[in-house]
Amino acid sequence: MKKVYVFLADGFEDIEALIPVDVLRRGGVEVVTVSTVEDSQIATSAHGVQVVADAMIDECTFDDADLLLLPGGMPGASNLYECDAVRQALLNQHRQQKRIAAICAAPAVVLAQTGVLDGRRATCYPGFEQLLTKAEYTADLVTVDGHVTTAEGPAAALPFAYELLSQLVDAETSRQVAEGMRYVHLMER
Repeated sequence: MKKVYVFLADGFEDIEALIPVDVLRRGGVEVVTVSTVEDSQIATSAHGVQVVADAMIDECTFDDADLLLLPGGMPGASNLYECDAVRQALLNQHRQQKRIAAICAAPAVVLAQTGVLDGRRATCYPGFEQLLTKAEYTADLVTVDGHVTTAEGPAAALPFAYELLSQLVDAETSRQVAEGMRYVHLMER
């Protein structure tokens, strides 16, 4: 079974974190939510929703990660960048060419500033693209470049999650989950 770690910092964007968790778990992926909040397993979203993470960051090594996922939101993305353990986990994952995904502000605020996006195509929430100084900004909902997947913002949370499920399991499983969640029906309207 594939394993994904989703980093939660205070100020994370609710649906950018929880939709991928939901979709990936429906598709049979093991997902571990990780609090980056100092001395607390509870992270508070940008809209005041408190989420009890599965683990605290100092309890994890991430050696078994098939994917590291960063939701956006502000100040969530900035809080992720300020966390040394998050930056180190990303750099280790990147050196091994293992999957990394980020959505909204996180591609620009975290991935670009750690060098993960250097020479890659990427997208992010409009207005943050000026931070993609060493990447090619696509303005697409979802952009895949090698082992790095980025997405634009809250409305991209579902297509982002289905893309990640396709990468981790297969396209058919992703399609079945999308159909079961009525996403395919929505997009056919």
